[in-house]
Amino acid sequence: MRSFCRTLDRPLFRDIALVALADGVVGLSFGAIAVSGGLPAWVPLAMSPAVFAGGAQFAALYIVLGGGGALAAVAAGLVLNARLLPFGFAVADVLDLPWPARLLGSQVLTDESVAFTLLQRDPVRRRAAYFVCGVLLFVVWNVGTLLGVLAGRAVGNPDALGLDAASPMVLLALVLPALREPRARRAALVGAAVALAATPFLPAGLPVLLA
Repeated sequence: MRSFCRTLDRPLFRDIALVALADGVVGLSFGAIAVSGGLPAWVPLAMSPAVFAGGAQFAALYIVLGGGGALAAVAAGLVLNARLLPFGFAVADVLDLPWPARLLGSQVLTDESVAFTLLQRDPVRRRAAYFVCGVLLFVVWNVGTLLGVLAGRAVGNPDALGLDAASPMVLLALVLPALREPRARRAALVGAAVALAATPFLPAGLPVLLA
């Protein structure tokens, strides 16, 4: 891991660290909302390392807190995480490793780690960006969840603070530099239009997959 960090220049590592910090705030919100909603502390603490997908975790959390069953929560998480399958194909070269490292790499596959990887052209930098971002996000997300669990009862209603809105804002910040290219800009606009048009008619998560 240390050799990966040396491969990255300071601005890139700074950007990764800032994204990880923002996602840590979202993880804090997840832990606090789960505990203040009445779930035992072990649920968010086990969910964050095992699932490690913010959108899927929040979807499952809100379904459970709203009285839904475990199967509905799992189904919602699977639908939201279906986007990770094409992401995996996009970064398959960085996971061309022995099985232990490949398993670790598959666990830290997120929107953010893929985004930073796709910005790199050199194979060594691609792998370094992927693993540094993925592992740092994993650590910060789980630390944030723990802090949120500890603070959950004192915050009252953490959902009212809107901390979970930090995650989509982080993703938007990652996408904006790519929109300088006309093809990427057209694809983003068409995808956004499709998602907005489908939102009133499809369950949560499906408009994004359709886009």
